[in-house]
Amino acid sequence: MKSTFMVALSCLAISCSRPPMRNTRLDPHSFSNPDQIEAQELDLDCDVLFDRKILQATATLTVARHAGGEDAPLILDTRNLNIEKVEAAGEGGSFSKAKFSLGASDPILGAPLTVTLPAGATRVRIRYSTSPGASALQWLDPPQTAGKKRPFLFTQSQAIHARSWIPLQDTPGVRMRYTARVRTPGDLRAVMSAANDPHAPRTGQYSFRQPQPIPSYLIALAAGDLEFRAMGSRTGVWAEPPVVERAAREFEDTEQMLKAAQELYGPYRWGRYDLLVLPPSFPYGGMENPELTFATPTILAGDKSLISLVAHELAHSWSGNLVTNATWSDFWLNEGFTVYVERRILEKVYGRPREEMEAALGRQELEREMSRVPARDQILHIDLKGRDPDDGVTSVPYEKGALLLRSLEQAFGRDRFDKFLREYFDHFSFQSITTATFVDYLKQHLPGAQDKAPLEEWLNKPGLPESAPRPVSDAFTKVAEQARRFAGGEISAAKIRTGGWSTHEWLHFLESLPQQMTAGQMLELDKAFSLTRSGNSEILQQWLLIAVRNQYEPASARLEEFLTSVGRRKYLKPLYTELVKTPAGRVRAREIYRKARPGYHPIAVTTIDGIVK
Repeated sequence: MKSTFMVALSCLAISCSRPPMRNTRLDPHSFSNPDQIEAQELDLDCDVLFDRKILQATATLTVARHAGGEDAPLILDTRNLNIEKVEAAGEGGSFSKAKFSLGASDPILGAPLTVTLPAGATRVRIRYSTSPGASALQWLDPPQTAGKKRPFLFTQSQAIHARSWIPLQDTPGVRMRYTARVRTPGDLRAVMSAANDPHAPRTGQYSFRQPQPIPSYLIALAAGDLEFRAMGSRTGVWAEPPVVERAAREFEDTEQMLKAAQELYGPYRWGRYDLLVLPPSFPYGGMENPELTFATPTILAGDKSLISLVAHELAHSWSGNLVTNATWSDFWLNEGFTVYVERRILEKVYGRPREEMEAALGRQELEREMSRVPARDQILHIDLKGRDPDDGVTSVPYEKGALLLRSLEQAFGRDRFDKFLREYFDHFSFQSITTATFVDYLKQHLPGAQDKAPLEEWLNKPGLPESAPRPVSDAFTKVAEQARRFAGGEISAAKIRTGGWSTHEWLHFLESLPQQMTAGQMLELDKAFSLTRSGNSEILQQWLLIAVRNQYEPASARLEEFLTSVGRRKYLKPLYTELVKTPAGRVRAREIYRKARPGYHPIAVTTIDGIVK
């Protein structure tokens, strides 16, 4: 079976050849040298050991040398891996021991693994184990799961966390195909960012194949008590038994979204599009792992009001997974494009008013973000050298990037810009590119773009150009007027006309309230709308921010409950940041965090540690 697969890969390589990687030495977040010797295939053999909270694994890399790298060693990225044995082999030959060394550990980058390869070696086999504190892995005990009966494991490889569970060239500039065999204890099911067979029996032994070349940050694994529900011919959802039916109802429009995206930007090239609903400690809203988006349960609002996240992760199938940022300084090429495509999908499925509300809220969030981050973090083509690339995950690459594309759409007309985007996705499919490459392509295929949209200002200057689009929603105008009248004492909370308000209108209402309100006003709003007990995570988080800012004591218990039950960084970071602004709030933040920290993902812990010092 293995040899058959390798033949299939060789055929794929011939029919779908890609240019050799040459620009990854520009990536300051990798020790690797793919300009000399590049990993092209990964074969992973892995035991999931819940009792020790480690993966015991063997990674076999198939490599190719480039001109000038004939005698170069293979340099891989690692972080806190226990390297037990390294072997090498030529094409079709047997493995023999290879010389290797593990370099000094950097607090951000981890440690380089340097392997000296014998002449003619094309395969490297590394036996290793992860550490219990691996930054990509979260091990959950049964009480931390929805079912409360079985443990759960999931990975989060973006941005540079793949190196904490696999030794590889951990840069988005390198793309690999992979196969894997994963063994789990008992009847736990394993799933990966590859084709997942819902009919496969729960044997504790699972095989996977991802035939498309993907960057390391898209390699993903989860294991737990998982069930599957189909939502369409190519779409379905995986989740724990208490969650799976609710998730399938919430995400039932996914197939319709997929069809809309294809009509706009060309064929879907990944086979299936499934979602995996993770436990609430997942640090992000979603992660666009190919064929299996990882999603937070906080979007299960019961009314489909938060499934723009599904449209976003689906959009990554074109912008990010198909055409990828070559370095994390080019992150906006993934996220700015994806937010733009996401909203085009939403408009096609749900109508223009929904898109207008999403875009208007996005611009508001961007303005708030840029008011509190330094100028260096307001730049699209951000300089992250010497910094953790997770520091670049703000709303700037998302919303400022989307506004740049929106400005190009307005300048050239939607029909022409749609044609440009579709050709862009086709031209760079299964490649990783830099901002400079995009700019060159833009100037060539949309002549005059630099005059109609000031590219230098958009890409390399903080803030927003004066010409930046300002999306407007008629519905929001009416909502803001009611917020103004309530704040000014003209109407009571009971007189606010909220009938039929969407989540987006509620969010705009809360954001339109003054920063400081009286205890009476807070109580009046809470009694009228039960905001403290809201089951919508977005509305609740926004209300809790207002409650912290105004020291609204009736929401104190709910704040602690929320912070100890949800691990999504988007919610945690603003709430803890608001808490620590006062001495009493800092004490409260530390009390809550002491209880919550063991349940947070390592990525969230790193963020909140820096806030609650």
